[in-house]
Amino acid sequence: MNVKGIIFDYGGTIDSRGVHWSEIIWQGYCKAHVDKLITKEQFRQAYVHGERELARVRHILPGDNFLDILVKKMSIQRAFLAANGLVSLDQAQLSTITSHCYESARACIDEARPVLANLAERYPMVLVSNFYGNVDAVLRDFDVRRYFRGIIESAVVGVRKPNPTIFRLGVDVLELDASDVLVVGDSLRKDILPAESLGCQVLWLKGKGWTADEDAQTHPNTISRIAQVLDYV
Repeated sequence: MNVKGIIFDYGGTIDSRGVHWSEIIWQGYCKAHVDKLITKEQFRQAYVHGERELARVRHILPGDNFLDILVKKMSIQRAFLAANGLVSLDQAQLSTITSHCYESARACIDEARPVLANLAERYPMVLVSNFYGNVDAVLRDFDVRRYFRGIIESAVVGVRKPNPTIFRLGVDVLELDASDVLVVGDSLRKDILPAESLGCQVLWLKGKGWTADEDAQTHPNTISRIAQVLDYV
């Protein structure tokens, strides 16, 4: 690849090895033995409700780190599950789920950090993310903010993926032609296809997705570990 700048997605790309975050949270539910009390489909209903609630109401504040996000997510999911008569999660279960998710993210970011450091020495980099308005605080908490020239965040700019405009904003920050920019993301629909529509080069970090249809999709530029980005540039 002839690359002069790089755009990274954050959630699902840097913090979960391409695995959809619902899967990681469900792993936490299983670790807390909640899977014996509700089905995965019931959990997924709570997950979707929580994401819609967070998009509708400003629960997440600009200074919140990732642990703060998890605590608020779990509180919303807990309320949904209880209101629908499914399960009443106790504090120990919530703590187990939250800790599992936070440590999982930290482990993934610890793996990604040397890759980001290597790339940042050679290329200007921008982060483009559908997030809650606090991704800067999350990146600083995990000590990776310094690798990015700028951040384009949906809650701040008012544009969400898969709208390619959000990637155009990232390309503009890099001050490069789209064809010289590599976009790395975990979602074919939200990252890869919109970026390609602008003429960007792409790498799809593919892990366990939200649906079986997503898992069955393919793309010629697919990687399974973030370190493989180094093989292309």
